[in-house]
Amino acid sequence: MPTDIRYAVLGAGNGGKSMAAHLALMGFAVTLYNRTPEVLDPIRKRGGIELESYECGPRGFGRLARVTADIGEALQDADAIMVVVPSTAHGTLAEWMAPHLRDGQAVLLHPGRTGGCLEVAKVLRTAGCEADVLLAEAETLIYACRSDGPTQARIFRIKDSVPIAALPAARTADILEMTHSAFPQFIDGGTVLHTGLNNMGAIFHPALTLLNAGRIESTGGEFQFYIDGVTPSVARVLECLDRERVTVAAALGIRARTAIEWLHLAYNATGETLHEAIHNQSGYRGIKAPPTLKHRYIFEDIPASLVPIAAFGRRYGVSVEVIDSIIRLACVVEQTDYRRRGRTLDKMGVDGLSVSELNRYVQEGLTDDLESA
Repeated sequence: MPTDIRYAVLGAGNGGKSMAAHLALMGFAVTLYNRTPEVLDPIRKRGGIELESYECGPRGFGRLARVTADIGEALQDADAIMVVVPSTAHGTLAEWMAPHLRDGQAVLLHPGRTGGCLEVAKVLRTAGCEADVLLAEAETLIYACRSDGPTQARIFRIKDSVPIAALPAARTADILEMTHSAFPQFIDGGTVLHTGLNNMGAIFHPALTLLNAGRIESTGGEFQFYIDGVTPSVARVLECLDRERVTVAAALGIRARTAIEWLHLAYNATGETLHEAIHNQSGYRGIKAPPTLKHRYIFEDIPASLVPIAAFGRRYGVSVEVIDSIIRLACVVEQTDYRRRGRTLDKMGVDGLSVSELNRYVQEGLTDDLESA
């Protein structure tokens, strides 16, 4: 396997630690970045991360080339920059990266949620970044994973296929070629509207968390999130959310996958209903619920997934009553105005664009007339 691509993994949470260790075990030179030095200290002292796997996947000690809390140092010799942070941090991280990016580097969001690349592209333009950077996003994180300790990570499952898309889509083939030796699971995801509106975290995470709020708070999350938490009635709510998401995508000229279709694509899981398909997915077994409601399934997936989907729906004439109800419930529970804090059309740089202009942007890139729209 060619291992000449140098990776920087930004983020030392569940996904970042898993990806950094996995890449290192495959023989790649990996730099791990996190803004909090205290999180990195144990990893730096050990020199890497111990990775376990529930299946016949990667396991062992992944030795890292560099561990740093300095963003400039993290990016200085990276070819591929893998952003594995909560998507609510994409804009801030883009500001920090802007002065250090150089021509030829690739920045891949894992995942972009909804509108990740759109937001990052606008931030980089506003910051005056002129580097010719290949910007792309994954539809979902390739791993079902958890952190087992300060220097440990565990992968429950590696998804069979993960769509990715570049902005503009004409450059998707370049990012697929660059990452193929490490991640042959990546496939062409169309445009960033496809990856953003095929965002399954928007369907599976926030509503499932809120509908199990009492159980989460009373048990500290001591139950299987998907297996115990997805009852038939909960699954019906998820199916309604899913229908609204698919309808919003259709208004933009996109044929989005349903949640059941996605489970088959990512995990080869099948079922007549969403309840059946989720329970037929072995990779979800053993994954516990969040220990608290103050979790990324709320503070990330509401503002960076449901809020932008609802914004697209309102802009292009689609009823999103169920999505709006989940957003409203989250605002009440967390006493936070997620609509104001979330990823708006303005933050994504697409406010006021028609459907045709929006699609031209994601296919071909920004032009002068779109910049002024």
